[in-house]
Amino acid sequence: MASATSSTVDAEPGGAGVHLPDTAQDLVKILITGPFGVGKTTLIRSVSEIRPLHTEEHLSEASAQVDDLAGVRDKDTTTVAIDFGRISLPGGIVLYLFGTPGQERFRALWDDIAYGALGALVLVDARRIDASFDVLGLVEESGLPYAVAFNTFPDAPRPHTPEQLRAALDLDATTPMVTCDARETDSSVDALLALVQHLIDHHPPEPR
Repeated sequence: MASATSSTVDAEPGGAGVHLPDTAQDLVKILITGPFGVGKTTLIRSVSEIRPLHTEEHLSEASAQVDDLAGVRDKDTTTVAIDFGRISLPGGIVLYLFGTPGQERFRALWDDIAYGALGALVLVDARRIDASFDVLGLVEESGLPYAVAFNTFPDAPRPHTPEQLRAALDLDATTPMVTCDARETDSSVDALLALVQHLIDHHPPEPR
């Protein structure tokens, strides 16, 4: 398997430094998860204030035999370990973002990557909603609070109503559900904020 950008970092967005801001108070580990090709690497790249770490490899003919490429035929690389980034939010909250591999063959890494996480943002592709069922099952089995973000794609089908989308994924009424464009920083940050608010509601801070 030829290497693409394995264990590499991209150009640092906005020229931000690597050090934590002085205002940092709460450091939170968050999973960015979802099926293969849904945009996890893209989202972390779009929001990270440090150089994001990516562990990508080129897809090969051998991997095509075990990876379901339906709906993602144009994709030529895949995450084989983790993506990692960091973003500071208002209120002194700093999120450490851990992107999970999307293929079934990397499921053995799930417990290690999820260890210590407080919540998960599950990305969903409206063109292939059923591809998200396995990942949602993993998140629910782990007991992690989560939010769902429908990543928009140019060739996505005619928009569904929120009720239809929630029913298709069998989401609890209290689970946040938003749409986002993983390529756009503001849109991706909004999705993360929806998750953070859910975590605050789910685990309210103890009185000082």
